[in-house]
Amino acid sequence: MKPIQTSLNKWMNENEDFKSRHLKLKRDVLSHPKIKQFLKAHPEITDEEIDKRLNKLYEYTTQSIQCDQCASFNNCKNILKGYSPILRFENDEIHVAYEKCENRLKYESMQQEQKLIQSLYMPKEIMNASIADLHKTDNRRLEAILATEAFLETAKKSLPKKGFFFSGPFGVGKTYLLGAIANALQELNISSTLIYMPEFVREIREAIKDDSVEEKVEVFKHADVLMLDDIGAETQSAWFRDEILGSILQYRMMEQLPVFFTSNYTMKQLEERLAETTRGGIEKVKAGRIMERIKQVSTEVSMSGENYRNK
Repeated sequence: MKPIQTSLNKWMNENEDFKSRHLKLKRDVLSHPKIKQFLKAHPEITDEEIDKRLNKLYEYTTQSIQCDQCASFNNCKNILKGYSPILRFENDEIHVAYEKCENRLKYESMQQEQKLIQSLYMPKEIMNASIADLHKTDNRRLEAILATEAFLETAKKSLPKKGFFFSGPFGVGKTYLLGAIANALQELNISSTLIYMPEFVREIREAIKDDSVEEKVEVFKHADVLMLDDIGAETQSAWFRDEILGSILQYRMMEQLPVFFTSNYTMKQLEERLAETTRGGIEKVKAGRIMERIKQVSTEVSMSGENYRNK
């Protein structure tokens, strides 16, 4: 039996229409700027090899090369989405390989950055907060802003061991400041987890039903930077205070991981609030134990000023 390639070549030679289309395809492919550049770089490639790998060369010309035909990763037209073709000549053969394109790399980078900030029940505008938008001219917030900038400057080299306890009345920008810090940390490739405390307490209660409490607590223990927004506003049980909040803070204190807090209470006032139980009792010793951990992972900074929510 004659080799299949020999029979195919004979059929191509006898079929004028196919031969004509084949020659046109070859001309079109060889006139492609990228193909011309490739062949110029490899003068050792024979015409026979070109004919043999014409389908590979054609495949290359139909693809978006380094995103030249794609506006974004989601609009990629290539066979392998997000991968750009690369022509190679190895072992005397032409090959088409695929490597991640610029759009895919940008997409993956963006996805990774988004994973660096985990948020529970935080408003969208907070997640878009920026240090640049903070009002430095207002001296009543200046201490908090300067403290934040010092923290971020240190974080460029190594993560500080303590965060801040931002205390102050409603609407002075405490939560916004947390969002701005989280976004600035994201640029340094440092993860942060933001929690709105009243909703967090409710979520832990729900987690008891499906036995997922430990799983949720582990996430908060290990985040690079933990942010607890509006601590003291929630109605919490002694069990949540001691077993959940206490466990998280104890771990982070031992591992020297920073925690940021916002509260309408000062640290002294929060201690009194934490001493109150849902059953009407007062547990000063246990509250003092929690506050000692809070002081070990954060430094209190007072904020005051005009209520932005009234603007």
